[in-house]
Amino acid sequence: MKITVIGCGYVGLVTGACFAEMGTDVTCVDVDEEKIVGLNKGEVPIYESGLKELIDNNANKTLFFSSEIEKSVRNSEIIIIAVGTPMLKNGDADLGSVFNVANLIGKTISDYKIIVTKSTVPVGTTFKVRDIIKEELIKRNKEVSFDVASNPEFLKEGAAIDDFMKPDRIVIGAEKENVFLKMKELYNPFFRSHDRFITMDILSSEMTKYAANSLLATKISFINEIANICEKVGADVNKVRVGIGSDSRIGYDFIYPGVGYGGVCFPKDLSALVHLSNEIGYSPNLLSSVQKVNENQKKHFIERVFKRFDHKINDLTFAIWGLSFKPKTDDMREAPSIFIVNKILEKGGKVKVYDPKAMNVAKEKVFGEKDIYYGNDKYEVVEKADVLILLTEWKEFRFPDFDKLRNKMNSPIIFDGRNQYKSFDLDEKGFEYYQVGVK
Repeated sequence: MKITVIGCGYVGLVTGACFAEMGTDVTCVDVDEEKIVGLNKGEVPIYESGLKELIDNNANKTLFFSSEIEKSVRNSEIIIIAVGTPMLKNGDADLGSVFNVANLIGKTISDYKIIVTKSTVPVGTTFKVRDIIKEELIKRNKEVSFDVASNPEFLKEGAAIDDFMKPDRIVIGAEKENVFLKMKELYNPFFRSHDRFITMDILSSEMTKYAANSLLATKISFINEIANICEKVGADVNKVRVGIGSDSRIGYDFIYPGVGYGGVCFPKDLSALVHLSNEIGYSPNLLSSVQKVNENQKKHFIERVFKRFDHKINDLTFAIWGLSFKPKTDDMREAPSIFIVNKILEKGGKVKVYDPKAMNVAKEKVFGEKDIYYGNDKYEVVEKADVLILLTEWKEFRFPDFDKLRNKMNSPIIFDGRNQYKSFDLDEKGFEYYQVGVK
C-alpha cells in the first residue's frame, strides 16, 4: 500500500515514520523545501523520543521525503492530511492549510483516492474538505471518485512513538464500508485483533478528539483548583490526590497539581471547541472555566514566588529547571515557563535556565534577545541563585544532590511547580521548600 502524508510537522512525521516502520510505502511531503532537504539529510526538525531512529532506519527504503506534492498524491492510494491547525486570535482553528491541501488534491487526482483528515479539526471540516475537492474537480470537468475519512490522532508528546505503535484505540470516521476496510488494512500491523478499532460517523470522529482533550484538560484544571483551595485551608493536595485517585471512577491520571497545562493540543483544542460552541449558540460554561483556571494557575504560582520576597526581586537570581511544557519533548508552545520567565524579567529579576532538550528552541524561537543566562547543566544555573524553580519534571531533575544544591545557592529556596520533591524532607536538609497545593 502506498500512502502520502501531507505535512512534516509533529503529527505528520510520527505518522509517516511509524507506518514506514511496519513496511508501508510512505512519502511525507511538505511545502517547506528547506525542511525536506534537511529531512533527506537525516536532520529531524523536532525532538521526539525514538523518532530520529525510526526515520534513519527507514529513510529511502519505505520512507521518503519530497516537496513534489502533486506527484506524491497521484501515486498514492491513501492521502493523509496532517498539516497544522494553529489557534487564531478568536480561539478558532486556522484551517487555511487544510483547505489549501484540499484544493491541491482536487486539482491533482485522476483516479480513486481516500483522503483522510488526521489534523485536529473542528466538527464538519472533513465534509468541507470533500466539498472543496468536488469543486476543483468540477472546474477541471473531471469525474473522479474519492472518499473522505476522519482519523484523529491521540499522541502524547514524549511518548508518541509508543502511542502510535501500541494504540489504545484507533478511531475512524467514514461513510462507506470499503473505507473502513481499507483503513483497517492500513492499521492492521499495529494490532492482531480489531478490538481497538473504533468506527463511527465522521462528525462523531472529529468530535471525539476535542472531547478527549477537553476532558483531560478539565481534570488538570480541577486538581489545580483543589490545590489552590488546599493552600488556603491548610490541607495537603498530595494527600487529597491519593484519596480521590484511589476511586476507580476517578483514577490517578491527569490529577497531578502543577503550574497548568501547556503545549499546543490542550489550549488549542479547548479554545476551538469553546469557539465552535459559541458559534452554534451554546454557552460552554464548564469548558470556559477550565480555560480560565489554567490561565490563572501560572499567575497564582508566580504570585506566591513574588510574595515570598514582598514583590522586591530586583537583583535576585532565579534558576529555572525545565522549559518545555512537558518532559521528553523540546516543545515550548504555550509552556508555563514562558509566562513565568517573562514575569521575572519584567519585575527586574535575573534568570538562569536549563532544560535537557528545549534550550535551542528557547533561545532561537521564544526568548530571542532577552537577558537570560542559558546553562550547560542543572547545577551550573543554580550557582549563586537565590531561588530554584522547577517547572518541568524531567527525569534528571528527580533526585538531585541536595547538599550540592544548597552549597551552590545564595539561599536554599525551592519552589516546586510539580511537587516532585515532596518525599525528600527538604526542611531537614536545610531548604525553604514550597509546593503547589500545600500551605
